[in-house]
This record gives sequence, C-alpha cells and structure tokens, in this order.
Amino acid sequence: MSTTSAKVDAPLPFVYQFTAGAIAGVSEILCMYPLDVVKTRFMLQVGQSGDQYKSIPDAFRRIIKEEGTLYRGILPPILVEAPKRAIKFAANEQYGSLYLKMFNRDKVDQTISICTGVSAGLTEALIVSTPELLKIRLQAKENAGRYNGMADCIKQVYKAEGLRAFFNGMEATLWRHAVWNGGYFGSIFFIKDKLPKAETKQGNLFTNFIAGAIGGIVGTTLNTPSDVVKTRIQAHMPSHGPKLYTSFIPGFFYILRTEGFSALYKGYLPKVLRLGPGGGILLVVFDQVTTFMRKNFIK
Repeated sequence: MSTTSAKVDAPLPFVYQFTAGAIAGVSEILCMYPLDVVKTRFMLQVGQSGDQYKSIPDAFRRIIKEEGTLYRGILPPILVEAPKRAIKFAANEQYGSLYLKMFNRDKVDQTISICTGVSAGLTEALIVSTPELLKIRLQAKENAGRYNGMADCIKQVYKAEGLRAFFNGMEATLWRHAVWNGGYFGSIFFIKDKLPKAETKQGNLFTNFIAGAIGGIVGTTLNTPSDVVKTRIQAHMPSHGPKLYTSFIPGFFYILRTEGFSALYKGYLPKVLRLGPGGGILLVVFDQVTTFMRKNFIK
C-alpha cells in the first residue's frame, strides 16, 4: 500500500474530526436555518385555527412581514452546532472502531453503520437538549417579543420554572437523535454501496451529496414523530396549564389519539427540505475538509 493510500485510509485524530465536523455543521445551519424556524412553527400548531400557516411560502412571507427575520433563535443552535456536529462525526468514527472489535469484523457493514449512528446520536443528544429548548422557546410564535435574546431567555426560564426546566424533553431528544443518526449513517452506507464507484473528484462529491441527501430524508422520515413530541414538550410553559405528557411514548400516543397520525408529521416538509439537502451539504463539506486535512496536516 502506498503512503498516500495509507493516509487516506487511516482514521483521523479526534481533534481533526472535531474541527471538520464543526465546520461542516456551521456551514449547514447557516444555509438551512430558516426552514428549521418554519418546521418548529408547524409542529407547534394544534387544531385548525384561521391564524395557522398554510404553506412554507406563506410562513416565510408572514414571518418576514410580522417579525422581520427568519433567523430568530439561531444563537443557541449556532453555539452548540460546532460540538454537536463534531461529536456526530467523531463519535461515529470512534464507535465504529469499537463495534468492529466487539463484533470481530474486518470492515464496516450496514449493521455496524446503524449501530454506530445510533450510539453517536445518543451521545450527541446529551449536549443539544438544553440548547434545543432555548431555541424552541425563542422560535415559538407566541414568544415573539417575550425574550431579549438568549441570555434573557435563560434568565426567564430559570426564574419561572427552575433549573429542571432546562432538561425538559431530554428523553424525547435521545429518541430523536438516535433514530435520525441510525437512519442517516445506515442509509449513507447502503447508498454508497449501491452507486457506481466514482472515478473522479467531482464524481465522489456527487456521490457524497446524493448519499447524504437521501440519508437526511430517511433519517427525517423516521424521527419526525419524536421531534414533534420533543418540540411540544420543550415549548410548554406553566402558563399553558398542566403538562399533558413529559416523554416520547406517552406524547406519541396522546397526539395520535387527539389529532391523528398526520399530526405526528407536522413540519415534515420544511424539515426534510432542510435535512435532505442539508445532509448532503454536511457530508460534502466534512469530506472536503477532512481531505484537505489529510493532504496538508497528516504526515
């Protein structure tokens, strides 16, 4: 094996994985965040009131007209995006090595990809749950004008609900991230295995984008119900009355019983429009950054 080939195949040190994941994640969120705001608005709509958003263009138009920005609440996710995405890829690499040894496999297969994705997702969820709660509170339409930024949101949540409120939705967040990452990384392995082997740099970029986009769609389809439940748990405030549920399974069946199956997929379209192409952007940027690092920093 040549030195160049060995460099390409060798696992990157954690610090490089962390940095590449951070750059990829920030790139994706800056491009796709407005769709995340719309997704949250749709997920929080209950019933059929006349004030509800009718479509994604309608939501964009009304949010810009009424609030002036599609980036409200971006600070909490942007602050956590670097470690979140870094952990997604770095933990996936580390769990991959662990499972290869555990199952005595010579190379990664689809089962290993799914296991590593689920494990990485659970690890990732532990650090994003609280920033997700702050993001949801800032994004919610009813909270427009309530908070003067993230610091004020933290202050008001603590004063009104106490320290435990910052962990609301943690269990549902674990479900959301485990399912998404398992579907995402498992799909990437399957798609790459089925696509023709790329023979050029441009072909490799195309393959990565297609695999990442399809992986994002699969992950989104699998995890939207847990995202709906998580979003509603985290948006709940004492002024809303008693909590109807505090974890995923009871929340899933409550929404299913009171609003029907389709309610578990509220926000699916803006979510998939974000995380489909977003998954492709994420994978392409990560691949390009790690390739640059291997070429210039790995001896």
